[in-house]
Amino acid sequence: MPAETRQLAVPHTIDGVTRRRFTAATLACLGLAFAWPAAAANPVQSGTVTIEQVQIAFIGSGNLGGGTLVAGGSKYGFTVGGLGVGGFGVSKMEATGTVYNLHNLADFSGAYVQARYGLAVGSLSTGELWLQNARGVAIHLKAKRTGLALSLGGDAVYIDFD
Repeated sequence: MPAETRQLAVPHTIDGVTRRRFTAATLACLGLAFAWPAAAANPVQSGTVTIEQVQIAFIGSGNLGGGTLVAGGSKYGFTVGGLGVGGFGVSKMEATGTVYNLHNLADFSGAYVQARYGLAVGSLSTGELWLQNARGVAIHLKAKRTGLALSLGGDAVYIDFD
């Protein structure tokens, strides 16, 4: 009599992360992308930012760059970097935007959750980014990208003063 064979259910993985977890993270980031603008009902404009960074993505993504915060009549340089999910391609991004709910300068640096969408084909591009940290500071950016990239997803981003 042949022995009974059992097949073990092995989850499909993407670099050690199950597809289910990857899908859940992607959906959560997309939810943030559409929920944040609606949730920020009465933001208080506190300053402006300009950012330049390079983003490389193939399912996972990474970005690195820097920028300038203008708040209270002063300029402050900072670095920005992060890792995330969603998108593919390589692009250079130049973004300008508004900082909200910055009541104390020390609240600007730290970890942010970022939701983004964008498209770049050569010098033609479109895109927006929303970032928010645990202290309630929010940043809304309009992006110009160059390169070849499709960006849709979310990131964990860290901002630190120079």
